[in-house]
Amino acid sequence: MEYILVIDDDETFNGVLVRALSRRGLQAAGATDSAMALSMARQQPPARVVLDLNLSGASGLALIEPLLAISPDCRIVVLTGYASITTAVHAIKLGAIQYLAKPVEVDAIIAAFDASAQPDVEELPEVEPLSVNRLEWEHIQRVLHEHDGNISATARALKMHRRTLQRKLSKRPVKA
Repeated sequence: MEYILVIDDDETFNGVLVRALSRRGLQAAGATDSAMALSMARQQPPARVVLDLNLSGASGLALIEPLLAISPDCRIVVLTGYASITTAVHAIKLGAIQYLAKPVEVDAIIAAFDASAQPDVEELPEVEPLSVNRLEWEHIQRVLHEHDGNISATARALKMHRRTLQRKLSKRPVKA
């Protein structure tokens, strides 16, 4: 049976997306790292893949070619919190059918799979880069998650005073 393989190192996001796809009547499974993703793809070749651009500091784009070798007709949609024209073009050239910036609605992901034609690399829409403040917020959140919410460990990893980090965290997320 055809299914969607969700590859994202954020276990919470991965689980939420798999459940959301399942609620829409689609069979979905999640992998949180490259090795797990390739193992799952070999066991049951996916028809569709949702691939995070950043997998624990490594590029998710490195998985596109091996996934297409396992399942040549697989349709891959790349998701990222750090959208750029350069990575969008690279993802499409490697074989992804779409490139979406997070946050993204589940219906938009499903619609991206159902797009009839592969996007023309020359006609990719301009992707608005994230502001420096938003990039900082996203980075802090990622490092905080890596340290299981431990403020002191996160502050040490960021080489930042704990109180400064607490002040930044007490503010609302910055708009893109």
